[in-house]
Amino acid sequence: MARCLYSKWGDELRRDPEIAARTRELSTLIKASSVLSSSSGVTNECRICEEEDGGSCCGAGIEDGYGSELLLLNLLLGAVLPGVANSAGSCHFLGETGCVLHARDILCINYMCRRIHETIPPGMLFALRKANGAEMDLIFALHERVKGFIRKNTL
Repeated sequence: MARCLYSKWGDELRRDPEIAARTRELSTLIKASSVLSSSSGVTNECRICEEEDGGSCCGAGIEDGYGSELLLLNLLLGAVLPGVANSAGSCHFLGETGCVLHARDILCINYMCRRIHETIPPGMLFALRKANGAEMDLIFALHERVKGFIRKNTL
């Protein structure tokens, strides 16, 4: 469905000044969160958990929480949605180097397991949480704008 919406309205959505500006801002926030996740050690801990301990966060079925509008937002951000899952036991969007999505569901951004809390210094987690909060706020606002556009154009 997201691919159909993108094919039908992707160009028009990109020309919307507010969506275009917020998409650029969101890309910047996502990159900042990614850098903090990597520099704090969270990315590595998640990789170890997935590869060596069997993972848990990105298990099969997590993708079911993603609606077509959020996936459309990912297409607008340049994400490539996989046709098939990388692994039958993992989330459809978990690629070989992590999540292939740019704009993730709040659960995927916000969840930090016990392992993370036990291994990552609190100050680094605080900085990451602050960056994630800004990212989630903008994803929400942009998601609402995209949903409004779709509703307006399908009635």
